[in-house]
Amino acid sequence: MRSLLVLIDGLGDSPIPAWQGQTPFEHAVHPAMDALAASGTLGSLSICENDIIPESCSCILRLLGVDKKDIPHNRAYLELLAHNRDISEYEMVLRCNLAAVDADGRLAAFNGQGLTPLEMQQAAKQCDGILKDIEFIHLSEYRNLLVMNKEAGVLNCAVEPPHESVGGDVSALLQELRSKSLSINYFLQESAKRLQPFARDGLQYILYPWGPSARQVLPSFDSLHGLRGGAVCKAEIVSGIARALGMDVITPPNATGDVDTDIMAKAEATLAMLQQDDFVIAHFNGSDEASHRYDYQAKADFISRIDAQFLQTIAAKYHEPLKLIICGDHVTSSVTGKHGDGCTPVIAGYLNTTGHSIRLQSYRDILDFLMKESD
Repeated sequence: MRSLLVLIDGLGDSPIPAWQGQTPFEHAVHPAMDALAASGTLGSLSICENDIIPESCSCILRLLGVDKKDIPHNRAYLELLAHNRDISEYEMVLRCNLAAVDADGRLAAFNGQGLTPLEMQQAAKQCDGILKDIEFIHLSEYRNLLVMNKEAGVLNCAVEPPHESVGGDVSALLQELRSKSLSINYFLQESAKRLQPFARDGLQYILYPWGPSARQVLPSFDSLHGLRGGAVCKAEIVSGIARALGMDVITPPNATGDVDTDIMAKAEATLAMLQQDDFVIAHFNGSDEASHRYDYQAKADFISRIDAQFLQTIAAKYHEPLKLIICGDHVTSSVTGKHGDGCTPVIAGYLNTTGHSIRLQSYRDILDFLMKESD
């Protein structure tokens, strides 16, 4: 029996006062999820369990069965793999956000707020070729990577994630990183000058490097589970994880990694992948992005669309027995805009067959249900 994990990024959330304490998941309309819960199991549990940080890289790797000791400290290297690029053992890679700073030097937005996607692309072009020692790679919208020779001081530098630092003093946030590397310090000075023409509405735009990581080899999905795995995704981190584990990857046309992604295209890609792979993860990133923007209505609407367009399509068009789990990887609060290690909804059940009762008390139960042969 094949297995499908529908991962709604940051599905867990805070109670929303405007909705009398309902979360976006509770407020959303999801008859397909309700039907699966009625015939299967609805639970709430923490993927982090207080021993890993609440972010997608570590939580998704855990859900795919990778041991804690093998989970990378940072995820930039995996995002690089998503673009069919690798580095040597003598190099490192950092995540690098296009961020906005207000007149007081405080971080106003981590995601290029105020710029169109085309302007973000144009801004990225301005930052290319500043230094031979630093390769600037534009991924999508505000997301970029920096590749450079490995420097121990930088690799061990703990920079606060920009999405967790809105309102903070940028000079203080980046002070340690700039002091550890003359190359990075010069790169940030020069890039800030090149980005000045994009300033507007009291905001200046800068690059915010963080999350340095080195090359790391992960165990294959087949060696972990004896299964062929596939992923339907747009987010670089999920694509990179899948490639690192030797899984098949499909990025459908018009997938955006946000709430405007083409959900029907993801459903069709998932149906195709289920014809060849024993296990498929279908990842939806827009829910997390909406929470980071404090947009709980957009998050609830996105969850409703996943139910109507993705889950109902799978139920109507996939006719073989299927084990199905719908869950999040961590909490992303639409109130604070930050990640948390609290509980996320989990729904587990079967399509086109019946099976044994499903226990949902920890993430290990998710793994057992998806990866092990049914009795």
